[in-house]
Amino acid sequence: MEAFIELIDVSKSYSGPDGKNEVAVFTEINLKVEMGSSVAIVGPSGSGKSTLLNLIGTLDKPTAGDVKVGGSSLLKMSSKQAAQYRNQTVGFVFQSHHLLPACTVLENVLVPALAGHGDLKGIELRERALELLEEVGLTHRKDHLPGEISGGEKQRAAVARSLINQPTLLLADEPTGALDKGNSDKLVDLLASLNEKRELTLLMVTHSEESASRMKKGFALEEGGLKEFS
Repeated sequence: MEAFIELIDVSKSYSGPDGKNEVAVFTEINLKVEMGSSVAIVGPSGSGKSTLLNLIGTLDKPTAGDVKVGGSSLLKMSSKQAAQYRNQTVGFVFQSHHLLPACTVLENVLVPALAGHGDLKGIELRERALELLEEVGLTHRKDHLPGEISGGEKQRAAVARSLINQPTLLLADEPTGALDKGNSDKLVDLLASLNEKRELTLLMVTHSEESASRMKKGFALEEGGLKEFS
C-alpha cells in the first residue's frame, strides 16, 4: 500500500550558541505511514520527537530531505497552502490543551473552523461541534469555561477541537503528559477509538510505553535515528 506519510532522508539541525556550529537533532530519518494507521514515537527528552511531528505538521521545516503527505511534498507548499493544510488536513493535540480561557468549551471547539477554509457554517457547523462533544463525552460541559472543567476534560475538548474540520491526520504531541494515569488511559482509549472509527491516521509522541503499546506501530527516536519496535 502506498504511504500516506513519507519522510525521505530527513535531517534537522539548529545553529549552536555561537551561531556557527550546528547541533544535529536527527539525521537522515526515513519513515512510511499508511493511511489509517496509528503510530507511536517514543524517545528520551531532547531526542527530537516533537520536532519530527512539527515537520509533518508544517510548523517547522527540515534542514535536509523531504516530507510528503498524500504524495505531495510539504516543502513545495506556499505559506497559504501550508496554512490550509494545517487547518484542513491536520488536527493537532498538544500536551497543553491551549483552550481559550474566555470562551466556552463549545466555542473553543469551533475556533479552527473560523479560519474560513471549512465546508460548513452556521447551524450545521454548530451541530458538528455538538456531535464531537458528544463523541468525547463532554456534552454536559459545552457551556462551561475551561477554568471550570478538569484537566482530563480539557484535553478531551482539545481533541474535539482538533476534529472540527474533519482532518485525515491527527498529530498528538505528549497528549497525556499533564494527566494522571486514569485520565491518561481514558484519553489514549479515545484516540485509539477515533483512529478505528474515523479511519484517522494517528501519530502520537509519548514518553509512556503503555500508551505507545496501544498504537499499531511504534518507533524509537534515539541518538539521531528512528527504529521500529514491536
